[in-house]
Amino acid sequence: MKRYYIVFKGRVQGVGFRWTAIRIASNLGLSGWVRNLDNGDVDCEVQGSPELVSKFIRELRNAGGWIRIEDYSVRQIALQKDTGKFTTKGYY
Repeated sequence: MKRYYIVFKGRVQGVGFRWTAIRIASNLGLSGWVRNLDNGDVDCEVQGSPELVSKFIRELRNAGGWIRIEDYSVRQIALQKDTGKFTTKGYY
């Protein structure tokens, strides 16, 4: 089990990105959160197996619709108490 901080850049706000991330993460059994940033990016923390986190990113990159991820960065961070949920954080 690992936890990652991810920042997504591109057309990721106002296109259902956060709700898509919640659906994908929940289906994969991942925990964490996702939120919009003031600069137009979206960041999240995701906790689970490295394989499932990779699948989460892959599914987001291939989500289609209006979502267009142009770039993203990933770094491992400290594990947190697992709530078993993946939610949105910050403003809606």
